[in-house]
Amino acid sequence: MNLLDSSGWLEYFADGPNAKKYSEPLDELEDLIVPTICLSEVFKVVLRERDEDSAIQAIALMKQGKVIELTSDIALQAAKNSSDLKLPIADSIILATAAKYEAIVWTQDADLKGKPFVKYFAQ
Repeated sequence: MNLLDSSGWLEYFADGPNAKKYSEPLDELEDLIVPTICLSEVFKVVLRERDEDSAIQAIALMKQGKVIELTSDIALQAAKNSSDLKLPIADSIILATAAKYEAIVWTQDADLKGKPFVKYFAQ
């Protein structure tokens, strides 16, 4: 399983320097999980930087993967991750979701570099 975090989605949508790297997990949508926190973060940024139609289109593409709701189990593990690893809660939710589904997190978020389940690409 794969999990493209918000920074990866945004890089892909902007066709940034790492966009091609993030297309790999998108080629296997049946193995892609999408935490709801990523939907929220990406929608917010695309809405701010472009417009609502673009944000809706981005979310439609993201929802082609398996959307994973924030459950109480994931939320509690995320709180533990946040405390233990000194991470923001959104990153902790992403890591907890990846662990639950045994997924690799594809990211360029430096906060996640070197963490379990993470495939990091420098910006």
